[in-house]
Amino acid sequence: MSLLDEIDTEARQMGLLPAVSLGKTPPIFDWLVAAFSYQGISDRVARDYMAKHGTATWAEIATSLQTVPSCPRLQRYWAYEACRYDQASRSCSEPDHIDGCPVPRHRLRNGRLNQTAYSLFLFVRDLTDSDLVGWIDRQLATAAAVSASDLEAARQEALIGPLRNVYGVSDKILKMALSPVLIGARTIRPLWYEAGKVMMAVDTLVHNFLHRTGILGECGAFHAYGPACYQQNGCAEIIRAISERIDARALNPRFPVVFPRFVQHAIWRFCAADGLNLCNGNRIDDRKACEISYCYLRQKCHRTPLKLYKNQ
Repeated sequence: MSLLDEIDTEARQMGLLPAVSLGKTPPIFDWLVAAFSYQGISDRVARDYMAKHGTATWAEIATSLQTVPSCPRLQRYWAYEACRYDQASRSCSEPDHIDGCPVPRHRLRNGRLNQTAYSLFLFVRDLTDSDLVGWIDRQLATAAAVSASDLEAARQEALIGPLRNVYGVSDKILKMALSPVLIGARTIRPLWYEAGKVMMAVDTLVHNFLHRTGILGECGAFHAYGPACYQQNGCAEIIRAISERIDARALNPRFPVVFPRFVQHAIWRFCAADGLNLCNGNRIDDRKACEISYCYLRQKCHRTPLKLYKNQ
């Protein structure tokens, strides 16, 4: 129920609201790069690593590219493909240029994140003319559809579609990173809020919760975790339908009536080790029905073994 407060606190710490108001790209870029660092590892480990080693910032990358590197892949966004920088072996697809390359200079958790940071920088520099705020405004303004639900999807696709080509990011991580920025700017960009409040990041915790509780089964929507979570009758669509039956204002009067992002976040928080730490693989033997007797949902949960579907 404190989701908006948490987003607002993070937005203040990163200077996101002034950045949006004044059209400044660097704070938003820095936020996105930090958010992308949470892929494939626990939030706590990612936070601890960034606290110790930092992350790649707009200012650092811009400075590193002022003297144009010799590597042809760093000349422009469209050329930055198949960089293949590997941190462990310090190798890449252009080994003759690696000694003067700025990509390896950042102490990120792995080489993929280094590639992602530079790919995003080149995207913003070359495709938005270094004006990320203006680009988001334009993309949302041009989205059009017949129905309200189609308009929500069109707005999301207007942002996610182009960014999907940035190296190393998925729909899930893009929505996870963009939603707080869009929601955090709600007082000055209402249209951003409309787009952000429906963006859902379906990770394995959320997907597995819907499986264990029997929700996927009741909806006839058994599927493996992955792209199907965002397709017709997938996890995102189911959460959206559930959200329409919940007046979120009853939980927090500051919430909108329908708040899919909140419902998705509540599910994640129920499961995550950093949250209530209940419905996850560390607490439940996935080969069996859940045996946690004190779970709040035990009387309503189907307790479907996770491995049952995976082994079919």
